[in-house]
Amino acid sequence: MLALAPWAVVRARADDPPDPTSIRPQIGDHLVYFDGPNDGKPIRVADLELGGPQVQAYPADPKGLLRDNSRLNLIIVARVGEDGMSEETRANAAEGVVAYSGVCTHQSCPVNMWSVERKSFVCSCHGSIYDPKNDADILFGPAPRHLAALPLKSENGLLIVAGPFNRRLGGEKG
Repeated sequence: MLALAPWAVVRARADDPPDPTSIRPQIGDHLVYFDGPNDGKPIRVADLELGGPQVQAYPADPKGLLRDNSRLNLIIVARVGEDGMSEETRANAAEGVVAYSGVCTHQSCPVNMWSVERKSFVCSCHGSIYDPKNDADILFGPAPRHLAALPLKSENGLLIVAGPFNRRLGGEKG
């Protein structure tokens, strides 16, 4: 049996184009809320509370097609502000807003909790804690590496994808 990499896009035939709802975020996509009262609406900088917590999002192409057919496209977005932000984080942020993969690097669980005390992302399965102001560095837990950052830009307050994820997505191999 053929084993696929966790980031592979499955196609019916090799020459078929990839499913546009499964491909990774593309430059020019905008971020939309994953759930809650704003489900499916574009995320704007002003909508996010300064200092967190994060919101879950998916990328959508300029016409509104959601790229939600891959769990690896889940994104966490937080307005952490620029004070204390590392240079690497600042290079990927827009107006103090950061975006990272919402999939833990330990066992691919969702990073969907927020530590108020640490102002950090928390994986709901095994408690890995990531620092959003320092390139999602690991503060605690079994996660082996940082979360992948998604470069952003702001166009009139709308959060737009400015580049691909900066590292591999998902959990440990094996």
